[in-house]
Amino acid sequence: MSDTSRVAEYAIAEHFINRWSPRAFNAEPIDEQTLLSFFEAARWAPSAYNSQPWRFLYARRDTPDWARFLSLLNDFNRSWAQHASALVIILSKTTFTPPGASEEGPALWHTFDTGSAWAHFALQASISGWHTHGMAGFDQAKTREELHIPEGYALHAAVAVGKLGDKSSLAEHLQAREVPSPRRPVGELAKGGDFDFS
Repeated sequence: MSDTSRVAEYAIAEHFINRWSPRAFNAEPIDEQTLLSFFEAARWAPSAYNSQPWRFLYARRDTPDWARFLSLLNDFNRSWAQHASALVIILSKTTFTPPGASEEGPALWHTFDTGSAWAHFALQASISGWHTHGMAGFDQAKTREELHIPEGYALHAAVAVGKLGDKSSLAEHLQAREVPSPRRPVGELAKGGDFDFS
């Protein structure tokens, strides 16, 4: 059932309305097969020339890498993401070899394609009864060094994955925000013809 505060203007699958980004997680462990199924969904995202520039690094809670990944987040995000089941770092390869070429060149669309893969990941998690929350608040330089990420890969986001928890586990100022957020009307986002957004 979709959240009653979220109503689509046009007919769409409820999966899109039901997906949202909570911060309250219940620390339930996630088995690797379940997490890998979310990456499987991401694998099927479209990309220019089928270059598939997205890459994902992850740590599940109660595994040796968990503390390292958690330490990459800023203090605010760490305060609630510590109760997640997994943490994921999303990055993308910034070059590719065009068909028929022998050398790599810039992949100017790598961010666009990786966004598609992330959307597939988040939607599959939601369909499977899990939640995701993307975060810009992580230390990119520390992440690159700690996880041995070479040049030629752009870092985009950290993601917390988990089962919905009780919002009382959050700081008081966050509890009121722990609801699915609204969206702008389609008419503010899509226009026929020329640019006409005020």
